[in-house]
Amino acid sequence: MVATNNVTEIIFVGFSQNWSEQRVISVMFLLMYTAVVLGNGLIVVTILASKVLTSPMYFFLSYLSFVEICYCSVTAPKLIFDSFIKRKVISLKGCLTQMFSLHFFGGTEAFLLMVMAYDRYVAICKPLHYMAIMNQRMCGLLVGLAWGGGLLHSVGQTFLIFQLPFCGPNIMDHYFCDVHPVLELACADTFFISLLIITNGGSISVVSFFVLMAFYLIILHFLRSHNLEGQHKALSTCASHVTVVDLFFIPCSLVYIRPCVTLPADKIVAVFYTVVTPLLNPVIYSFRNAEVKNAMRRFIGGKVI
Repeated sequence: MVATNNVTEIIFVGFSQNWSEQRVISVMFLLMYTAVVLGNGLIVVTILASKVLTSPMYFFLSYLSFVEICYCSVTAPKLIFDSFIKRKVISLKGCLTQMFSLHFFGGTEAFLLMVMAYDRYVAICKPLHYMAIMNQRMCGLLVGLAWGGGLLHSVGQTFLIFQLPFCGPNIMDHYFCDVHPVLELACADTFFISLLIITNGGSISVVSFFVLMAFYLIILHFLRSHNLEGQHKALSTCASHVTVVDLFFIPCSLVYIRPCVTLPADKIVAVFYTVVTPLLNPVIYSFRNAEVKNAMRRFIGGKVI
């Protein structure tokens, strides 16, 4: 199929057409986006500067926080800027670029969460072999695979959309470009491509979620034979991971594991996995982890002094 595009730009409907409501939305997202960048940025800088947070878990956490910043930056700044202007426009190429970036960082995050679950499985179930298995080379390889998996997923989604012709209309009932609303603008039969997109996006969400849950169920089964102190310490760490997994995968599943139609609730659900999850990531990982909190205090205290 050779795509012939009469559409050169796409107009976002956004959350509201009311000017006062747009200003409120803009301020809310500006505050949340600032918190995402500062919170996750603080985790990255603290882990890089700390001589204590050297275990593989923190190595993966630093990458997760970096990906969260990038992931949120794909959509939030554009929404904040659009709230101050009447006509919310993005070029067709810019739309495809935004969609590629969204799925690249989202896919990378999904694979990183699986890597972190595997890390906890090895640390808790095979503690004597932990440092031998999770050596520096293995950690680098797992992070590389996460980035590579995100890239393959994103290329697949974007390539399928790129084949479609867009000849109008060009009004999208969303605040960023994603596969479902973009498919609705295509002037061609999208049934087969929709199935491929659901298979690609939905399979990652479902398979990743069940793999993650499998790791944590194995960990829970293994902990039954341990003392209460060991159980509490391990469960405290895993609880943080499971919380992030639920916040990310449940909203994603609601959007991507269904027919390619855009629902009014999609915009609200999208806020959860593009903004709320990155926002809560520093809270969940730092406030529940004494080592991270102490390292942050030392880092901030040292800079102030």
